[in-house]
Amino acid sequence: MNIREKLKDKKRVVIKIGSSSLTHKETGRLDLIKMEILVRELADLHNQGKDVIVVSSGAIAVGRAVMGIHERPSALAQKQACAAIGQARLMMIYQKLFAEYNQTAAQVLLTKYTMINPKTRDNARNTLQSLLHMGAIPIVNENDTVSTDEIEFVNTFGDNDTLSALVAALTDADMLILLSDIDGLFTDDPHLNPEAEFVDVVEKIDDHFMKMGKESSGSSVGTGGMATKLSAARIATGAGADMVIANGADFHVIHKIMEGRNYGTLFLADRKDREALHKMFKNL
Repeated sequence: MNIREKLKDKKRVVIKIGSSSLTHKETGRLDLIKMEILVRELADLHNQGKDVIVVSSGAIAVGRAVMGIHERPSALAQKQACAAIGQARLMMIYQKLFAEYNQTAAQVLLTKYTMINPKTRDNARNTLQSLLHMGAIPIVNENDTVSTDEIEFVNTFGDNDTLSALVAALTDADMLILLSDIDGLFTDDPHLNPEAEFVDVVEKIDDHFMKMGKESSGSSVGTGGMATKLSAARIATGAGADMVIANGADFHVIHKIMEGRNYGTLFLADRKDREALHKMFKNL
């Protein structure tokens, strides 16, 4: 059996959507046609009997567009205000679109401190498990209105790359898909080096692969580069989930990945190490 064929059997899928995949590059406003395709793809996965969790960036970008702010704000309070406006708008659209397919979307906002504290982490886990048991589709984002780690570019969650891996670990997901503005992992930056080679499958993430990461993002609306995606892959695979990094330019790629077709870079799950995961949460 082809190694990707096994992806058809995944039962609990976390899908991370980057800011650049949700918005029009020219205006920063939401790409509603793409969002309709995204929701239809996710609803169909749910109709197949799979648990679906969405980790969605975009609150600040959407808030900026709503308020007519063309440049990314430099003042922290303004970024948080944009997040407050944008998150409400983002969820309103998600809920409206999911309702068209008879699905229920639920908002879950997390911070770094939720994950560090064992009690709040357990509360978050229990909430997510209950939502999945009830048949809802959780839409997770960092709570940018009160949390400053991501929006100050500390890269704690790196445009939600790390957050999505933590959510996968927290919920015992067996699949994580990171959708961004890159096709997958390359041996070097393909924009700068035409000789860069695409990496199809990564069996184990070692220092060789980590060095391929670049602390940069090609987008004016995102904060996560390849380095954060590789860190996310290390967390997710260590928690027992396979992970795929793929291009979110066309959200139809979701069902193609889940059908076992050859899209993106596949990182194979490692053996679960509960002690290492506990230490990882503690050291965030």
